[in-house]
Amino acid sequence: MCFAAEAGLADTGKPATAIFAGGCFWCMEKPFDSEEGVLSTTVGYTGGTSGNPTYEQVSGGGTGHVEAILVRYDTTKVSYERLLEIYWRNVDPLDGQGQFCDRGNQYRPVIFVADKVQEEAAKKSKADLALSGLLIDKIRVEILPAVKFWPAEEYHQDYYRKNPIRYGFYRKSCGRDKRLKQVWKDAK
Repeated sequence: MCFAAEAGLADTGKPATAIFAGGCFWCMEKPFDSEEGVLSTTVGYTGGTSGNPTYEQVSGGGTGHVEAILVRYDTTKVSYERLLEIYWRNVDPLDGQGQFCDRGNQYRPVIFVADKVQEEAAKKSKADLALSGLLIDKIRVEILPAVKFWPAEEYHQDYYRKNPIRYGFYRKSCGRDKRLKQVWKDAK
């Protein structure tokens, strides 16, 4: 089973999708799930060429896939631009070699765009952030065309809800929250 990204910035009254990679996909779900207008999140893999990849294959490297999240949202309640804001505040945009304790190509930060409208919004968002003076170095988040998205195995879905103690331990031991505070210390 795979999903293709649906375009969707305009208020069409139909659900739209956005795909983001920001390191461990477990840690990307909760911030989006908390936003009004987000209908669902699915963690999975995208960006590579192998079909129906498994966690073991992707986490081992070499597939070209990254851990990512597919966000389905109601365009009448939340904008793509708002989803981009959530994304930026939950990644280290200065690190293109992975995120936090997760290192390697499969954990690099990427915004996958479904169409020209999403591409323009993502590029504008990245440029605005670069000009804001909030960051001390170059932004290393890629913006790439969306390709097939493969849902991860069921035990990865909603991991933060199913395994809150393990999730909290992982998040802390990986240094994610500590680094996010460092990166975004001057931000509101």
